[in-house]
Amino acid sequence: MRRRAFLGTSLSLVAGGLIRADPASSITHSRNPARGGSHAIGSPAEPPRPTPAQLAWQRDELAMFVHFGINTFTDREWGDGTDPPAVFAPASLDARQWARAARAAGFRAMILTAKHHDGFCLWPSRTTAYTVAASPWRNGSGDVVREFVDACRAESLRPGLYLSPWDRNHPSFGDSAQYNDVYIGQLTELLTSYGPLAEVWFDGANGEGPDGRRQKYDWPRIFGTVRNLQPDAVIFSDAGPDVRWCGNEDGTAGEPCWSMVHPGIVPEPGVFSDEIREHLQHGAPDGTVWRPAEADTSIRRGWFHHVADDDSVRSVDDLINLYFTSVGRNSKLLLNVPPTRDGLLHETDIARLAAFRRRLDARFETDLAAGAKRAWRRTGSNAAELILEFDRPVRIDCARIAEDIEAGQRVAEYALLGSDGIAWEALSRGTTIGHAKLDRFRAETVTAVRLVITDAVEEPLPVRLSLFPPAATAG
Repeated sequence: MRRRAFLGTSLSLVAGGLIRADPASSITHSRNPARGGSHAIGSPAEPPRPTPAQLAWQRDELAMFVHFGINTFTDREWGDGTDPPAVFAPASLDARQWARAARAAGFRAMILTAKHHDGFCLWPSRTTAYTVAASPWRNGSGDVVREFVDACRAESLRPGLYLSPWDRNHPSFGDSAQYNDVYIGQLTELLTSYGPLAEVWFDGANGEGPDGRRQKYDWPRIFGTVRNLQPDAVIFSDAGPDVRWCGNEDGTAGEPCWSMVHPGIVPEPGVFSDEIREHLQHGAPDGTVWRPAEADTSIRRGWFHHVADDDSVRSVDDLINLYFTSVGRNSKLLLNVPPTRDGLLHETDIARLAAFRRRLDARFETDLAAGAKRAWRRTGSNAAELILEFDRPVRIDCARIAEDIEAGQRVAEYALLGSDGIAWEALSRGTTIGHAKLDRFRAETVTAVRLVITDAVEEPLPVRLSLFPPAATAG
């Protein structure tokens, strides 16, 4: 976890050192707005706020990605669109099993690859013959998308769909105008046939079409179609417009991680540079639009199921670390869990998800701050502090800090201090908070805790602070 040094002259934040000066008056800030320090370059007159759909999206915290299709049966990651539909033949497809596993693990949403780059449609599309209708599955009358959304709703999960813009099978790909009509037709089918969707997921994948032709996607038309047909869904892509990519496929958001960005820096999906990746990772304290980050990664080495990966599923410790580096950095974790050729999640993946949930529940079961005496006060135009006092000593090693993001994201720098009744000691420090900031630190026994906000883009509002005992004694 990257740490930033405080520059105060009368305050030492060396781990384990004692702090005897007043932290609120002693900590100064760095001057790099992109990194979450002072932001004298100016904020917008009316800082951005999340829409109700963006707010609901972030509060999900965990969503499951489901990569399933032709590639599952050919042992590929990127099919080339030439595999016959007959290879798609799951013997025991059970989308309800996927949804039950997701729900039991605490996921609140799921996203299905309705079409990947190979162009094979998991629903009987009228725009192409390359669909499940041409496969032997369900005697050609099956619809994976229908079974998926029905399973999500049966388990109280919010469904989402991914429709790859790249299509390596359709002959019109590369004839921009014609293929854009085909793609809008596919999108319209998905947005009008399966009820309300929580998220519509895009990437900017764009390989060559027949004879090396390059496709120019009509992104304004694509996004406008979603807005018109699914106005309550958030749209994800590298560039938003509602949710942005975190800039990597490691499941790791940046530090800092602002929910605000400058839209002009990321012009459209699939366009990348070092500057763009940096902006996707961190956002900007003076960004003009609200576009929170989604951190995506897979529970396996690949996105589709491969038998060779059955012994390399992420460990529970790794999944916990992912939670801390995504949800715990003001992002949302989109974890891919791919079904097997049978159409079922592998037993190892299900067991790992269940253990992940048990570990999370134990980690955050006992909030020692719940019964503490709390006092909040402003200490400057962009500074404040929250003090918690306990009626008995408590031992803690983890904190969850949360802003009320309905009022925007404000905190740019903070320190968390603990007292044994004699002196204040540094527990952790950080930059942005947003929906959630999770800090792990060396276990300490304290009688009081002090959260010192030393910089903010707007007047800091009261934050929520939860404190947890060491994992071995949690609960």
